Amino acid sequence: MTDRLTIRRPDDWHVHLRDGAMLEAVAGHTARQFARAIIMPNLTPPVTSIAAAQAYRGRIMTAVGDAAFAPLMTCYLTDGTDPVELERGYTEGVFTACKLYPAHATTNSAHGVTDIRALTAVLETLQRIGMPLLIHGEVTDKSIDIFDREAVFVERVLTPLVRDYPGLKIVLEHITTAEAAAFVAEADHPIAATITPQHLLINRNALFDGGLRPHAYCLPVLKRETHRQAVRRAAVSGSPRFFLGTDSAPHVVGAKESGCGCAGIFNAPFALEAYLRVFDEEGALDKFEGFASEHGARFYGLPLNEGTVTLVRGDAEVPTSIGAGIRRWCRSWRGLMSGGGSRSKITSDRSMSPTFRHPGLDPGSRAMHVGVCGSGS
Repeated sequence: MTDRLTIRRPDDWHVHLRDGAMLEAVAGHTARQFARAIIMPNLTPPVTSIAAAQAYRGRIMTAVGDAAFAPLMTCYLTDGTDPVELERGYTEGVFTACKLYPAHATTNSAHGVTDIRALTAVLETLQRIGMPLLIHGEVTDKSIDIFDREAVFVERVLTPLVRDYPGLKIVLEHITTAEAAAFVAEADHPIAATITPQHLLINRNALFDGGLRPHAYCLPVLKRETHRQAVRRAAVSGSPRFFLGTDSAPHVVGAKESGCGCAGIFNAPFALEAYLRVFDEEGALDKFEGFASEHGARFYGLPLNEGTVTLVRGDAEVPTSIGAGIRRWCRSWRGLMSGGGSRSKITSDRSMSPTFRHPGLDPGSRAMHVGVCGSGS
């Protein structure tokens, strides 16, 4: 058994850092493990302009302090996005990519795209300048079963998109199905996909284990075990088309534990450990550095990081929440996974407490600690 692994410092190619007090509470967890991160733009209001991206980047840098971390900003696409503004933001180095949310597909996506066919000028511009298009790949037709919406998107939207724009760089975000994994692996197209730790570690049974489990709810929603296994095979395959994207998505406790709970799993504090568990279980530790540290950078055309991260097997204390919060009861991940309902009481005077429910890591469980060695680029 390998008890120590050193890899090039990794990047997170899909993360939600939120804003305000939440940003201040969570940003350091991403900056501790990753040299760079693609920052999702679905704030309220969304990041739709150069000025908004520059201002948000400034707030992120303030939140991470002196950490060696580079936030890579994205532009939130709407039906009215100006391709001239997009191109200027990309050529000036403000935008690294743009994000397509189908309207109402997920958190803060009400301003998203209602019909991709209306984005002809934008898509032609992206293809011409080589700017990546990052896609939340689900249809929003309520007549489509929620567990089928990614597969239907691949068939109805993604297939004609790659046909009509053969040079468009695409990242299909947080894939969850065998159909998406196969499409990305086999397409004769510049396409790649990010994969989250939760979609590698748990399936949809986790949503209903002894009761309704809000901390296992994310979008795209967890799928059947057959799909989880297909996504795991893609992640550990060594294919440069698949790379790390945590989709870490923090919420205050009350926004998860409510009659209409928000989608999202906050996994940033132990993201690398969770991914490494999968590669360890699959006998693919030799593929981990590529997945975590190389494939994404190469797809985006960015230099590889110079620093290293060393992971050492040992006992890790996994908290039930981070930050300060209103007096609440929060279920531990141990209870979520076992159905035992163990609980941890959190008391504070402040309102911001992002919930932490980590797939596959129980409080006090044995994991791989992370130590950052050297300087990240």
